[in-house]
Amino acid sequence: MIAFDAHLDLAWNALDFNRNLLLPVAEIRKYEQSQKMAEKGRGRNTVSFPDLRRGKVAVVISTLIARLLRPGSMPEIQRYTSMEAAYAAAHGQMAYYRSLVDQGVLRWIKDWPTLEAHVAEWKKDEQGKQPIGFILSMEGADPVLSPEQVAEWYEYGLRIIGPAHYGPSPYAMGHDQVGKGLTERGPAFLKAMDRVGMILDVTHLSDKCFYEALDIYGGPLLASHHNSRTLVPNVRQLTDDQIKRIVERKGVIGTALDAWMMVPNWNRGETLPEQTGVKMEHMIDHIDKVCQLAGNAKHAAIGTDLDGGYGTEQTPADLDTIADLQMVPDLLRKRGYPEPDIEGIMHGNWVRFFREVWSKKS
Repeated sequence: MIAFDAHLDLAWNALDFNRNLLLPVAEIRKYEQSQKMAEKGRGRNTVSFPDLRRGKVAVVISTLIARLLRPGSMPEIQRYTSMEAAYAAAHGQMAYYRSLVDQGVLRWIKDWPTLEAHVAEWKKDEQGKQPIGFILSMEGADPVLSPEQVAEWYEYGLRIIGPAHYGPSPYAMGHDQVGKGLTERGPAFLKAMDRVGMILDVTHLSDKCFYEALDIYGGPLLASHHNSRTLVPNVRQLTDDQIKRIVERKGVIGTALDAWMMVPNWNRGETLPEQTGVKMEHMIDHIDKVCQLAGNAKHAAIGTDLDGGYGTEQTPADLDTIADLQMVPDLLRKRGYPEPDIEGIMHGNWVRFFREVWSKKS
């Protein structure tokens, strides 16, 4: 069964981690281990284009991420001292995607006809020779120099923006900025997104920003990589009320495979998967939570965030690479999910979401 992954930082991994994603995961690991790279996740990555193909991942939402440097921030992500530098870095990441489109590795999906044809081709392609489709997203809006520039980014091919990541961003606050809302320019930014049809990703927004954004922004929204706060208490997660609000707006929620978001009592940098027993089965717990709150299986999906600054030291113990997403259908069957719902969770819910959003725009 083909899969749709709603959150991968492919260009960031290729450029900032200097990973050749055209190689199998095993070869990338071998190289990084031979170089004795000490950074978190080195030699333990899980994503590459060959492994995406092995997992029949037909479509991904892939990011641009170029964050401003903040006091006490994560230097591997937040590194630019000006928005102009972040703007330039994001264009460099777009150039990476363009180069792979030119080689036939990727297909840039910007509208419903392209997505519809792409999914149909993947379903018919027994040899796995089709390009991997990607929809371009931006995680943290630091490269967008002003609200007026949102339209320019849409013309470049950007279709989704998550205004915040960790910490403060120019327009909104990240989930860790408890009690803080949109910045002075935040409302204008959201209105600009609404005008051009840019999809809002609520992932990483502080609780206050989440509710402010939903009041201001009237367009389509999603949560690309988010889990349940009821199951794993942390402000990074969605509350039951937030899940219900996303469902009311016809949004879809991608379940993440970052282990600390899957099971409680995880200390990042210390806890290991085997200590908690975290497995792919826990992913189904979060999917099921969304389905129970929604009253159906139409709003739960996948958004792994694999290789999002970590590797197998922070993923389910029974996951080796992203190809193991093919475990999900059987895990859902064991929970009693019927085949149409399984197909929806694997890819169909995201496909329907973009059909509804882009058909209205056209």
